[in-house]
Amino acid sequence: MRATFIAYVRGYLSLTFRGGEVEAFLNEAVREGLRLWDVQLTGPNTGRFKLDLSDFYRLRPILKRTGCRIHVAERHGLPFQRKRILRRKVFLAGALGFLMGLFLLTSLVWKVEVDGTDKLSKPLVLAAAREEGIYPYQWIFRMKKMDELARGLLSRLPDAAWVGVERSGTSIRIRVVETTKPEDKPLASPRHLIANKNALVTKVFAEKGKPVAKPNLYVKKGQVLISGELGEGDHRKWVPATGKVYGLVWYVSTIEVPLTQVHRTYTGETAEKSYLILGKRGFQLTGYGEGNYTTSVTIGTPKMFRFRGFSLPIGWLKDTVRETEEKVYALTNEEAEKLGLKRARDDLLLKAGAGARVASEKVLSRREADGKLVLKVHFEIEEEITSQLALVETP
Repeated sequence: MRATFIAYVRGYLSLTFRGGEVEAFLNEAVREGLRLWDVQLTGPNTGRFKLDLSDFYRLRPILKRTGCRIHVAERHGLPFQRKRILRRKVFLAGALGFLMGLFLLTSLVWKVEVDGTDKLSKPLVLAAAREEGIYPYQWIFRMKKMDELARGLLSRLPDAAWVGVERSGTSIRIRVVETTKPEDKPLASPRHLIANKNALVTKVFAEKGKPVAKPNLYVKKGQVLISGELGEGDHRKWVPATGKVYGLVWYVSTIEVPLTQVHRTYTGETAEKSYLILGKRGFQLTGYGEGNYTTSVTIGTPKMFRFRGFSLPIGWLKDTVRETEEKVYALTNEEAEKLGLKRARDDLLLKAGAGARVASEKVLSRREADGKLVLKVHFEIEEEITSQLALVETP
């Protein structure tokens, strides 16, 4: 029979007995209500058994009457384990300290993260979370339930459509879905849309106001394209004219393209140099005699030491020197013309703005001078030609 868990908690003994009236001893022990188990006879007048610790002193009168003698062979159970542990007080104190520290570390909020913010600033969300009791080093058991925290944050953030709060171990994650608001359009005063360049009108898109210009109409700079004046007499009304008018604008560009092009490429050879920066001076530490290439490019960024937000006049600079080589290419007149026209187109379209396009181009003249191809080119660029002209209402 194996010892039960209750016997282990109470404690029990493994005993050996010898001499006297063995059978009488066992019978009287049972009669007195002692719980014996694992009883074994190992000889004519010897044996062993197990007994609850609480019944040990009840054996004394029975032993006197039967003449038997007992010996404690082993001690089992929690009472004896406790005594051994108590002897090691330092170990016990360390174990308790470790368990207490582990409990404290897992009972605190160590990190608060915010996701989903675009218009709302994270410091604003964290400030609202602190008011709800969500902040680093807060006791987890002192916090409200996650759904209550989410409702509280939502009430403190009027620009949020939804707020969720999740806890994962010692970390709190706040997820925010922002409200979408229509863009506030600036108030516009009554105005005309006028031509900012001389052009031939190609397209008219009038959103508000009375279109004056029409396609294929030549307009001069300052001429009204879309009028902000509607009606006549007593029914006259002034509105901010809006829309777009496109027209062909003429440009004559002079383009110079060198017939000899020089391109610089990396060879793959590099060298590194490091410097100690003290104030405005640098002292080289490594890389002496390296990076002495015929042509090269040096790339480096200084890193200054900082202390509590202040930049100190001490730092470190690491330069990377890359060797380069120059390759010379000779262009034909056709290649140079193609390259020059492309550059001129890109420049004109960049100045003309979004939606512009090259309608036509014509080379007026081409000549060579000082190793360059000189082109004179006429361009027609279709671009938006509107500007605003504020109106003052007159009685």
